[in-house]
Amino acid sequence: MKIRGSVALVTGANRGLGAAFARGLLAAGAAKVYAAARDPSTVTVPGVVPVRLDVTQPEHVAALARDLKDVSLLVNNAGIFEAGPVLAPGSVDALRRQLETNAVGPLRMVQAFAPVLAGNGGGAVVNMLSVLSWLTLANVTGAYSASKAAAWALSNALRQELNAQKTELLSVHAAFIDTDMARGVPGQKLSPEEVVQQALAALEAGQPEVLVDPTTRHVHAGLTAQPPVYVGTGA
Repeated sequence: MKIRGSVALVTGANRGLGAAFARGLLAAGAAKVYAAARDPSTVTVPGVVPVRLDVTQPEHVAALARDLKDVSLLVNNAGIFEAGPVLAPGSVDALRRQLETNAVGPLRMVQAFAPVLAGNGGGAVVNMLSVLSWLTLANVTGAYSASKAAAWALSNALRQELNAQKTELLSVHAAFIDTDMARGVPGQKLSPEEVVQQALAALEAGQPEVLVDPTTRHVHAGLTAQPPVYVGTGA
């Protein structure tokens, strides 16, 4: 998909990676970028159109799809992370919250905007996923990893179904990104701008999936190792 001249909608665009997507799309020549957030007043990227959206609220999604009939590119970036072991009290509720935002939310957005994208020539969807779609860090990311694994599976299903209307779907997998979500995580992190640059290049190249850093590529390769990387050590 060509970004120049497109009309994009970015969810979770008030900070971090979402704000970087909004800036990157404008720099790449998008004609308009809708920047969605629960509170539109928190959107500070110059040149975007702030809009109100909570992806866990079906009425928000439906209203936005009715109002934004010019969208040709949907970037599903909004997400939450709640750390903790899956055997801990409250983990079921944490799983439900993360599934609702990280997996059901993007599905709800694609369902609502698929007719809009079709009406504008097909366009594309970008789903922001994670290396944790394939890997779980013991006692920390169990519920989050489950939500991202579900989002990955749904992305693969959506890509096949959207093909009939000539809508492309790009899944973006990354390890730790230098945003508020990963602020307390030690180790090397990719800048949001690097992630966006690779994602937009992959989108224009028509790729179905992009792994943006060495850690993600290493983990992906380990899916077929013996033992596979996702089995872990139990530590």
